[in-house]
Amino acid sequence: MNEENLVACHECDALFRKRRLRGKSSAHCLRCGAILYRGMSTNLDGICALTLASLFTFVIALGTPLLELETGGITSHTSLFGALVALWNEDMQLVAAMVFCSTVLFPLTELAALLYVLTSIRQGYVPPGFNRVLRAIQFVRPWGMIEVFMLGVLVTIVKMVSLARVVPGAALFAFGALTLMLVLVVMFDPRTLWDFADDIRARRAAQPGRTRGNWLPVAAPRGPWHKHRVTR
Repeated sequence: MNEENLVACHECDALFRKRRLRGKSSAHCLRCGAILYRGMSTNLDGICALTLASLFTFVIALGTPLLELETGGITSHTSLFGALVALWNEDMQLVAAMVFCSTVLFPLTELAALLYVLTSIRQGYVPPGFNRVLRAIQFVRPWGMIEVFMLGVLVTIVKMVSLARVVPGAALFAFGALTLMLVLVVMFDPRTLWDFADDIRARRAAQPGRTRGNWLPVAAPRGPWHKHRVTR
């Protein structure tokens, strides 16, 4: 049995022979019903544009004030980085580091890495470090918690309304839009890019005279259907 053509269920560890799916089909484990993997998405343009828009929105959210507080004739502005500095100066370095990683470092790393592989795959190329980048995306994805940060900000605004005049800043709206866009980005399974990379490498092996190093146009997805349960 070809070990490179096997897929293990992440819930019950059952092994199946992996075959190519078409469109938005998904393969399910026959033992526990968990999703093994999904078919290759052909709408790479849409997810690539959404990822790029999320990065631009992220820059706006980080570079503009989050809130404006006015009390007793004194007005003060705060931003995400300002809040992190305040936490650090209050001897809460661990909390500041956790907030920075969950709201800035991990989401930004995921978006940048996803855009890096998507732009290359769209053009028909396997980028350098492709395997490591996809593993990095899978590692940091569960730790991005911008939606939790937004929930905390909204609770704080509700509590501060009775004490001061609160004016939402551009960053607050940017973070709100970013939260919605990240929901759509997370719905894209980056593991489907492995199939695109396999097509590129297969064509490279079949047509060595037309290759340029590791760069080759993507072939249209072809292959037999799964013998285990497939849903659309």
